[in-house]
Amino acid sequence: MTEGELEASRLIDDLGLQDRQQYPNSQHKRYIVKDGAPALIPSDPISLMKSSVLSTKSKLALFLEPFLYKKSSTRNSGKVSDEHLSESVGSFFERHFGREVVDYLIDPFVAGTSAGDPESLSIRHAFPALWNLERKYGSIIVGAILSKLTAKGDSVKTGSDLSGKTRNRRASFSFHGGMQSLINALHNEVGDDNVKLGTEVLSLACTFDGLPVTGGWSISVDSKDAGSKDLAKNQTFDAVIMTAPLSNVQRMKFRKGGAPFVLDFLPKVDYLPLSLMVTAFKKEDVKKPLEGFGVLIPYKEQQKHGLKTLGTLFSSMMFPDRAPDDQYLYTTFVGGSHNRDLAGAPTSILKQLVTSDLKKLLGVEGQPTFVKHIYWRNAFPLYGRDYNSVLEAIEKMEKNLPGFFYAGNNKDGLAVGNVIASGSKAADLAISYLQKAQ
Repeated sequence: MTEGELEASRLIDDLGLQDRQQYPNSQHKRYIVKDGAPALIPSDPISLMKSSVLSTKSKLALFLEPFLYKKSSTRNSGKVSDEHLSESVGSFFERHFGREVVDYLIDPFVAGTSAGDPESLSIRHAFPALWNLERKYGSIIVGAILSKLTAKGDSVKTGSDLSGKTRNRRASFSFHGGMQSLINALHNEVGDDNVKLGTEVLSLACTFDGLPVTGGWSISVDSKDAGSKDLAKNQTFDAVIMTAPLSNVQRMKFRKGGAPFVLDFLPKVDYLPLSLMVTAFKKEDVKKPLEGFGVLIPYKEQQKHGLKTLGTLFSSMMFPDRAPDDQYLYTTFVGGSHNRDLAGAPTSILKQLVTSDLKKLLGVEGQPTFVKHIYWRNAFPLYGRDYNSVLEAIEKMEKNLPGFFYAGNNKDGLAVGNVIASGSKAADLAISYLQKAQ
């Protein structure tokens, strides 16, 4: 995760986790597959000119973009055509930089961060900051530079934290002990008695229709957790913050003022499946190890060279304490928009596919010494080109259910920082709502 959202930084500070933050080694060394082999992604203009990742034509398109897409009164007027409102990520970047940039930079990036593909994703909802940059400046590159200058580096380095240390809010990091450290800290802060695991929400009833009242919500649950066996089947609350996926919310029964409140206006959300395969290999069995963050595989390369995975994080290269000294640990992703069926394949099949890809890319020999498989049938909601209808439905749901607030990656972004910010905003709205009842 990163601290791109201020709410994420505040949460880390509030939980006292600053000293547990762990920044990866060589995190700026990132690779994509080109012509069947890993190629270092250029991180500056000089490296770009020397790189073989893009053709001369694509490099020229990148440098000409500021001159071809100048600021215009039409873009800055706030009036956007229907075509651009629903434009795909692929179309957006192809207009600015050409098709090769989409195929070899944008495609692997969106697959690695959202399991999506450029043609299915909405630029407006998947990358709202870039969409707004074009509206304001015309050129994405000019907009990015001017935005940084205007912010005076606040979005990158916001000065010192409470300990006096400078914080790079765009740098990726984890925690000593992994991301579970964040979950454990949150659990400890809330208190064990206030966290009910294995508890399914069956129905929610808003017992009023108007101004907030104490105990205005009644929730029916079914607990399968032994530690929650004495949990009351029906409980009352003053307000509700919901973060469950919309597919789960649609299965819940809602009532308002004694009458059923049907959520048939919520559109179906397309969720992308994803499998995560963690494997370890003896260092002596990895003939071409790479130092850095990881490698992403463009779909074009998957098709050309028979590769089956989306990409691999070099987990122990980033965080050496994640594996024994004589082994490398890798985290590989399979599935997503391009390979939905593969995501749900058995562990034995995925082990073969992952080992095969790592052999081609890193020279892995033999079998892994460790395998861990995690499968998410609904890993990420797809921010499709019609996703605005989903956001409008969420807004309608909140408007018609007093004291009900929705947050999470169905609403405000997929990244961990986005989700933290979404939850924080929902909490502020709930507090403001409850204060009106006093």
